Amino acid sequence: MNTSNSENLFARAQHVTPGGVNSPVRAFRGVGGTPRFMQRGQGPRMWDADGNSYLDYIGSWGPHILGHRPEPVIEALREVLELGTSFGAPTGREVELATEIIGAVPSIEMVRLVNSGTEATMSALRVARGYTKRDLTIKFEGCYHGHVDSLLVKAGSGMATLGIADTQGVPKAFADTTIALPYNDVPALEAAFANYGDKIAAVIVEPVVGNMGCVIPTQDFLQAMRQLTEKHGALLIFDEVMTGFRLALGGAQQVFNIKPDLTTLGKIIGGGLPLAAYGGREDIMKKVAPAGPVYQAGTLSGNPVAVSAGLAMVRYLKSHPEVYDRIDKSTAALAAAVPSSITVNRFGSMITFFFKPTPVTDWESAKTADTKSFGDFFHYLLERGVYFPPSQFEAAFISAAHTDEDIATTVNVIRSYFES
Repeated sequence: MNTSNSENLFARAQHVTPGGVNSPVRAFRGVGGTPRFMQRGQGPRMWDADGNSYLDYIGSWGPHILGHRPEPVIEALREVLELGTSFGAPTGREVELATEIIGAVPSIEMVRLVNSGTEATMSALRVARGYTKRDLTIKFEGCYHGHVDSLLVKAGSGMATLGIADTQGVPKAFADTTIALPYNDVPALEAAFANYGDKIAAVIVEPVVGNMGCVIPTQDFLQAMRQLTEKHGALLIFDEVMTGFRLALGGAQQVFNIKPDLTTLGKIIGGGLPLAAYGGREDIMKKVAPAGPVYQAGTLSGNPVAVSAGLAMVRYLKSHPEVYDRIDKSTAALAAAVPSSITVNRFGSMITFFFKPTPVTDWESAKTADTKSFGDFFHYLLERGVYFPPSQFEAAFISAAHTDEDIATTVNVIRSYFES
């Protein structure tokens, strides 16, 4: 496979961008080698700068649930680009998208649009502190909630990939407001509330983790979280930036039948463009300026281009519920392709192959996976036109654009790796 154009672009990029990339995992540090510079996408495929074609199982890290350039989204973009890109003033489409989100996500009564998942979690956390008038936050090891200063303690995603436990540049005072606990550990959660219950503003969690690989919660873990926050007057925040509109129209909270107080959304609600949101109970959200004293703002928040793409995506999923059955079956087929020596964690259309034989239920068990073997697996697939996440600690995503033939092709490549 010729990759000379990608190699040249990467060499140039390292002179003008830290590490040659604009987001760390893209640099292939977790698997080695030169990252592919992508040029275009269509349906389930991407093509790189050298013209190589790949079946894409990243999907821009989740938003492409319908594949690249789905027609409903492209048509919406054609229409809105005739009208303008940003006004710094409200538009009717913002109201329409907010209405669709409130109608779909069980816990959301009011919602504020922002530009990224990081903005959403940062803002939700500020609202939680303002509402409760408390300072401490509980998060879980291996969960990643964007590069929010206080939430980078023992975070997943790129920090897990690069082996960075706690980033430099975060004042100790910020980090000291965060209590990091093991995921799926109810006794640790109970102990934290026993010790600090009247000081805890919020618990924030990925209800299904995608940022240390796919890790699935136990039902009692989520239930304990809901009960303890209610008992101690803290708020429960579900970070559904990945899971929202992907695991179900109403996200993980619909699947598990647990209502958080606040929810963050991203990825799919932008239809592939930069857009995110946070929302929840009306009494909490009315603390947000200009209705209340908790300030948050953004010039490009709710811009008509991203909102139009998101509106088209959300409405399509609402009117085509069969999408979820299709991608669930496709993901199950991929899960069945590996031998029993590999631990497969799958929930809906999120999946990770952990190169270890024992269960992965938290960060401690995830980090013992054989990352060298995963890197070999990644490059074997890449050379055969199958693009998986370039890190053991990132979930893969399946789209409705992947045909049965695409899935069968991928299964054959995976099986050939383990048989070779």
